[in-house]
Amino acid sequence: MYLPRQLISHLYLQLLRSHHPLSPPVLILVALEPDALCACRILTALLKRDYIPHKIHPVSGYGDLSQAGEELVKPMQTTNGGSGGVVVCLGVGGLVDLSEILGLSSSDPEDEVEDMGGVEVWVFDSRRPWNLANVFGGEPVTDQALGEINPNARRKTRGVDKGCITTSYKSSSGGIVVYDDGDIEEDMNKEREAYCALLEMPEVDEDDEGLDDEDSDSEGEVDQPSSSDSRKRKSWTRMDDEDESDEEDGPPRQRRRSNSGSSIASSPTRRRPRANDPFHSSRAATPVLASPSLAPPKQPSARSLKRRLLRLKRKHESVLHNYYSSGTSYSEPISSIVYSLASELGREDNDLLWLAIIGVSSLELGGRTMSGVGISNSSESGGSAGWGGERGERVRQILRDEVHRLNPPDPYERDRDIRGEINGVIPTTAKSPTDKSIRLSPEPRFILIRHWSLYDSMLHSPYLASRLHVWTENGRKRLNKLLAKMGISLSQSHQSYTHMDMELKRVLRQRLLKYAPMYGLDGLVPAEASGHAASREGWGFVRCWGWKACLSATDVGVIIGAMLEVGPEEAPGSWDAKRLSRPKITSDSKGVTESTQSDIVPRFWNAYDALSLTSESPTLLLAALPLAQHLHRSILRTGTSLLSKHQIRHLRAFRIAVVKDGPDVKLFTNPGALTKLALWIAEAIRVQERERGDSVKIGGKRAAGTPLVLAGLDEDRGVYVVVGTGGGGGVVDFAAMNKRREESRNKKEAKEKKRKEKEERRATRAAERAKREAEGEEDFEESEEESESESESEPEDEEDTHADKRLLRNRFGIAFQEVVQETNARVRIDSFDHCVVEVQKEDLGAFLEALSFRSVVG
Repeated sequence: MYLPRQLISHLYLQLLRSHHPLSPPVLILVALEPDALCACRILTALLKRDYIPHKIHPVSGYGDLSQAGEELVKPMQTTNGGSGGVVVCLGVGGLVDLSEILGLSSSDPEDEVEDMGGVEVWVFDSRRPWNLANVFGGEPVTDQALGEINPNARRKTRGVDKGCITTSYKSSSGGIVVYDDGDIEEDMNKEREAYCALLEMPEVDEDDEGLDDEDSDSEGEVDQPSSSDSRKRKSWTRMDDEDESDEEDGPPRQRRRSNSGSSIASSPTRRRPRANDPFHSSRAATPVLASPSLAPPKQPSARSLKRRLLRLKRKHESVLHNYYSSGTSYSEPISSIVYSLASELGREDNDLLWLAIIGVSSLELGGRTMSGVGISNSSESGGSAGWGGERGERVRQILRDEVHRLNPPDPYERDRDIRGEINGVIPTTAKSPTDKSIRLSPEPRFILIRHWSLYDSMLHSPYLASRLHVWTENGRKRLNKLLAKMGISLSQSHQSYTHMDMELKRVLRQRLLKYAPMYGLDGLVPAEASGHAASREGWGFVRCWGWKACLSATDVGVIIGAMLEVGPEEAPGSWDAKRLSRPKITSDSKGVTESTQSDIVPRFWNAYDALSLTSESPTLLLAALPLAQHLHRSILRTGTSLLSKHQIRHLRAFRIAVVKDGPDVKLFTNPGALTKLALWIAEAIRVQERERGDSVKIGGKRAAGTPLVLAGLDEDRGVYVVVGTGGGGGVVDFAAMNKRREESRNKKEAKEKKRKEKEERRATRAAERAKREAEGEEDFEESEEESESESESEPEDEEDTHADKRLLRNRFGIAFQEVVQETNARVRIDSFDHCVVEVQKEDLGAFLEALSFRSVVG
């Protein structure tokens, strides 16, 4: 089921009304990423204000999620002696069937009653594609529903219309509820109709001799596996292996075993929608079809009806298959959605707004774009590069409006604040000892500029490094020349930014705007703003805590990301600690999960405390600055080594690089840190290709760069952590696309006006045409005019239909699973980002060779 955006507070208000002192605590499962962490902070603030007990449990992958389902979720079910309750998934499980991986569904295939035991799961996830079993299914089947003839009766009485929750819905028997950010309601009508049609369709036997061949020859549809041999539907992408996954504990996984008996489990694949009694009943497959003719029609034979039903089934399955095979992408950040919930409840304040801003700002730091994990074309526009093009900018615009609303300027200092914003001075101090306001700031594309020297901040900026080629000696010279042109000496640039000359800081933005374009850095800072107190596109957000600290939202996102990805055991200096030993991977997947938990739990709670809403928050963030600086120094050092030594090879479908030696090799065994290194290298490669004019074409469309596969060696566990980044899905320019649609709409209106004028002229000549004998020619002219008007309206429809195909999405997750299916490579896909896998050390070569023949961007 899915909850529309306009009813976002419906379930929370029901929880508030039904809560009592004996109610079980709300279980919150949180992914290890800044966006999910910020959403968790906002949600727990709401629960605390309403005195609703809750429990937070961090999960790093599908193994942890399955273990949490076994140990925490199953005991909540009324069928297991519990009292039901609510489970909230933040950044967790949107791509898989949660009822199966959390153990809410019955394990007995003969059990027709799927009672979720009063457990209701709320899903907040920005990853796409959705698992449609969660979106349009997710309802428990009760004994009463099994006896009903109408398959939609249960949904109507429970306030669910084809998977959509209405105002009459009441939480009672549990279920899975996906929080819609607007995409489901607006863009997934075709998938919704196909899913519901398949759910209500009677069972069809495709194994009859001659029937399947005849249909495939006449229709040319994609073959799909039969669904008659199981109560639960298989994966639309045909990536399940029941013979192996049934023997394993935990989530459904595919296993590839070596001769030694060790195995690495892969991620659960997407499941087909679980069918209830209407879809998998044993009723006769001969529905009565009404004929459009008035005369009594000849009743079609059972064979022709079955053939017709089979064609319809394959058509609907093809729609779902195309949806799943389009590749991964990211939608609105979940911290923004949870803040919308707080706003709907009237609970918004500066603290919750700041958390939402951090979550939105952190999304692109990890390469989360509308085309999946990869670099974004919007980075050329300047300022804070958008995760979603025009849509992402609309979300940030709403956040700027909220900043103005919740942080009104002091009337005595209004003129000074306006002058500071127009001049573009980067704020580094608070206005007063008690100032905790949020302000807009023209943030340049630097890293931790308030907490580093200007030189180091520019040197470690991925945007600037890729365009100046700082991994070469000439690139460092270009950086020095840029500083010299701006009138900033090397001694001043190597000082801490807060200790630089005040006049240099005051004119820094104007000089960057003047000299940066000479070096191809047009998007280094936001463009000049006009007007006063108006929200400004590309501007960032800054918050101060009196004289304690002044941090930008991007700085906090960088620090929180480093705390989750690096951890104190990997950092030097004051953060140096005893390294946590990590045993090698064995066939016992439980040992791997326990080792992972010992790493992630301290990191999670350190980051959670650093986002505290108390006055201790800036202190903890500033103490973690060495982590972030260490991470970005390592990215620059390792990326420079790979590029300068020409260790990046170009295979058939992507480029490949391997990090297997050097001082930072252990750091890049974490998928988040490895992804940031891959994005840094991919940005550098894209700029090089563009300068040489040899950017590739994928599917007939010019990509922003070649896809990149980066592998990091984890010697302790004997595996390579592999990440695949899209080479240029980028984002669609929605503003330009809407403009084209508006122009097409205007043209269509003009053509419609002409058509009406022609009809009027034909009406005036109707009497004359009746007297003439040459009616055939005139009828031919009329039909010719009509066909001309119809042909003129076709281009707009075609443009609207294929608008989304301009996105070149990351398909590495699909390609990885295809390689697992067809090779003996031992692969473990446990990350929520399916473009991240772990490959046994000895199998990397064969894995990459098979992967090079796959489509990784589409």
